[in-house]
Amino acid sequence: MFLATRDLAYAKGRFALIGGVIALITLLVVMLTGLAAGLGKESVSAIDTLPSHGVDQIGFSAPAKGQKVGYDSSHVEAKDIDKIKSVKGVTDASPLTITQGRASVSGVPSAVAVFAVPDGSFAAPKGVKNGSVVVGKTITKDAALKEGESISFNNKSVRVAKLSDDASYQHQPVVWMTESDAKAAGLLGQGSGTVALVKTGSGFSKDALTSATGLDVQDPKTSLSTISAYQAENGSLTLMRVMLMLVSALVVGAFFTVWTIQRTPDLAVLKAMGAHTGYLVRDAMGQAAILLLIGGGLGTIVATVLGYFAQGTVPFVLSLTTTLVPLALLFVLGLLGALVSVRRIVTVDPNTALGAAR
Repeated sequence: MFLATRDLAYAKGRFALIGGVIALITLLVVMLTGLAAGLGKESVSAIDTLPSHGVDQIGFSAPAKGQKVGYDSSHVEAKDIDKIKSVKGVTDASPLTITQGRASVSGVPSAVAVFAVPDGSFAAPKGVKNGSVVVGKTITKDAALKEGESISFNNKSVRVAKLSDDASYQHQPVVWMTESDAKAAGLLGQGSGTVALVKTGSGFSKDALTSATGLDVQDPKTSLSTISAYQAENGSLTLMRVMLMLVSALVVGAFFTVWTIQRTPDLAVLKAMGAHTGYLVRDAMGQAAILLLIGGGLGTIVATVLGYFAQGTVPFVLSLTTTLVPLALLFVLGLLGALVSVRRIVTVDPNTALGAAR
């Protein structure tokens, strides 16, 4: 990369400019990725963590005409739970009722999503029993709340056994509680969606469960697609990230194409002196790689620092998946964009050097 390094040293301004553009694009992509992951977590974390509670499958009732299968439209009945338990391979089953409510924390009202299960349900987080609940930690954004304190629903007061990092649903903190407490607080009624949480063992067949109960059976990960708010948010933010990555590839490709055109006489001279086309191509791609690593790395570092301080203010997830993965994708797409300029290197005619010397 003899020529590449000397070009970088000679045209500092040009390369600093394009490097700055790459850094800004990387900053935007990484920040959007972390934000998308944070928003997604606030929408579905309570569902996403159900497998850790022993839930392998989720059963939804058939939707009404014009509606889609989903947590809000499903109404699984007690007789369906009994049918599920009788299916081969099913070791346990429990209803989960999801509804909206308002909790009072030290007199401060807060909108919450209520996840009600029977007392002793296998799917309930540890600490959920009559008079005791588990609450999503995001409720503390509205009011100060600590473990061991109480929250109230209407005239029903319950003790907070635990504040959970993974208990959010549609951007609201989740309150896991027993059905008895939920009924006493007047939270269960019309508009509540009920699904069946299923724990399975050897010999389980999803088709057999569907045939026996008529339910739409999905695993927890697949069921996330039934949450409309999550799909809309995730789709929009993913589209923005894809567009930014394509812009990055276009910017890098355009820059190196123009740069190659400007130094065509130099390339022709090198070819006339015996430089192989492969050497010049590797040199150009190496130059692009250096620029992408420096610009992308700088953007990622800045985004990581900003994300670290933003975590407590906005929903933001800082991890290798939200930082290094976008950087790697931008690096690959940038190299693909730089490949556009390779064609001109390949087609440079050494005789051009003679014409340029006249």
